[in-house]
Amino acid sequence: MDKLFNSYWALRVTALVLALLLFFYAKAQLDEGQTSASNPQMDIITDVPLEVYYDKENLIVSGIPETVDVTIEGPMQIVLKTKLAKDFKVFVDLNSLLIGEHRVTIQHENFSDKLDVTIDPKVLDIVIEEKVTEEVKVEPEFNSSLIADGYELVGMAADPTSVFVTGAKSIIESISYVKATVNSEEGITESFRKQANVKVLDNSLNKLDVTIEPEIVDVGVDIRQYSRKVPISIKQTGTTKDGVTINSLTTQTKSVEVFGPKSMIDPLTRLEVEFDISEIQESGEYEIEIPLPNGATKLAKSTIKVQANVTKAETEPESEATQVETPPTANTEPEEELNSEETVTEEEEVETTAEEDNNNTE
Repeated sequence: MDKLFNSYWALRVTALVLALLLFFYAKAQLDEGQTSASNPQMDIITDVPLEVYYDKENLIVSGIPETVDVTIEGPMQIVLKTKLAKDFKVFVDLNSLLIGEHRVTIQHENFSDKLDVTIDPKVLDIVIEEKVTEEVKVEPEFNSSLIADGYELVGMAADPTSVFVTGAKSIIESISYVKATVNSEEGITESFRKQANVKVLDNSLNKLDVTIEPEIVDVGVDIRQYSRKVPISIKQTGTTKDGVTINSLTTQTKSVEVFGPKSMIDPLTRLEVEFDISEIQESGEYEIEIPLPNGATKLAKSTIKVQANVTKAETEPESEATQVETPPTANTEPEEELNSEETVTEEEEVETTAEEDNNNTE
């Protein structure tokens, strides 16, 4: 019986203690809520998009930031809800304004009436201008120092060659350069094609706030081996044969294209081609080799044709040159006369014999 009595009072004491705890907890929560209500919460919402209303088809507005900062102050629950939901907006309405300079105040809506709202910046100095579109030529740009030694930049071309630039009239009038810069690695030895972004710049190379169509173009870069035409000169070597005279040596090839590094090719003033005249005996066309200059990589042609004008002295045949005329001797003339007499006597004897034969026949 005593045990039951003791258990009953233990339960009553425990219930009383729990009730007291709940009371004090509820009071603390109520006091905290009242404190929050009496002490407003403040927070800053950064990078809030700024909406702008105007005739975007025909006008351009400058001086408008893309985002602003919004400070809100009020009950903590409302501040937290507003910051999380972001169902408000900040804007400027320019539809009633004419072309020119204006000062406008940023407006807002969809904020709770229990919040104090401050926008930074609050006021904007803007300029409303006519929208202009102009077609401009694109100038390709390339760092020629990236080209390997012995090669050169022949030319560049953009495709398309021009773009359409749209912006405020004053900005369009300030355009000085429209460039498409090509990037590449060092040591270029052949032509290539790459895409490049188009940039619109003013006279001080500042990038202008305009719309470009298209924004990207293809740029073709033409690379070739460096070369230069160098004059040809003919140098006679050797000694002519006896009786042979070289009147002239000429060639129709006045110069030859030489390939190689610019530092080696540019100092060349002429290509000296040696012509060995020791074996030349008559006029004609001869083909001779062009020496490759030091530092050059190749020649456009390795040989040239040389026209030789040659005079050769006339000489008597060898048989006539070695024949010696024998002077007549004292016995020569009588022998000739004697032979002549012997010849006549024989002829006379032949005639006499013939006549005798005729007589005997008769």
